[in-house]
Amino acid sequence: MTIKFGLIGGGVMGEALLSRLIARGIYQSSEVIVSEPLSSRLDFLKQQYDVAVTTDNSQVFTQAKEVVFLAVKPQVFSAIAQELADIDIINTEHAPLIISILAGVPLSQLEAAFVQLPVIRAMPNTPATVGAGITAICSGAYTSRKHQQIAQQVFSAVGEVVEVSEALMDAVTGLSGSGPAYVSLLVEALADGGVAAGLPRGIANQLALQTVLGTAKLLQSTKMHPAELKDRVTSPGGTTIAGIAKLEQAGFRSALIEAVKAATERSQELGK
Repeated sequence: MTIKFGLIGGGVMGEALLSRLIARGIYQSSEVIVSEPLSSRLDFLKQQYDVAVTTDNSQVFTQAKEVVFLAVKPQVFSAIAQELADIDIINTEHAPLIISILAGVPLSQLEAAFVQLPVIRAMPNTPATVGAGITAICSGAYTSRKHQQIAQQVFSAVGEVVEVSEALMDAVTGLSGSGPAYVSLLVEALADGGVAAGLPRGIANQLALQTVLGTAKLLQSTKMHPAELKDRVTSPGGTTIAGIAKLEQAGFRSALIEAVKAATERSQELGK
């Protein structure tokens, strides 16, 4: 069967995507090739997903007809680009869509490495590894609507997808890219508050985690504005308003806003 999807980098995010693409039938195992430098990792991916494997990145580019997905560390991108510089993909019978999840590597750099090829830059977040992520994508100069639809289909395997301009990718990094860490701090702090109030640690952790998860699901399913849900939970003179008053006193909302802004600015600095 024809190889359609090539994955360069079989790490955590690469495997998360691979597993769901195959499980959802978007690609068959026989249509996938994966390149990875670690032989032990290659053996695992071969056995687990029954895909073709190689240590030669050039094989991925010459065989994958539809998509070449870059899931490596940004610092090794230059070496991979140099390795592939002599491959004349443009004049072969296929020109695959290049999808990159390399943080901080802009479209201009990707398109300089893959001349005249359709390129899409993407920023998934960590919950994608359990199929509950959100990915922002932006398109290069040679991408068509069909290429965008392919990218949408690929990333829908690990969660939701939004399209943004590249100018907004640093803001995406500051919000959804770094956001899982902010939410983790919130869960931890809620649990610590429960322990401080006398709850056993295990029960406090369970209560905190499920409260955050359940609230997110409620907001998502009802499309309710967060302020409306907050008002519904907050009765006059009650317990919730007492807690909210303390959060406002501590600058809770301002701290989160500033965290997103700071992470965005840092992403901009790293991309220069």
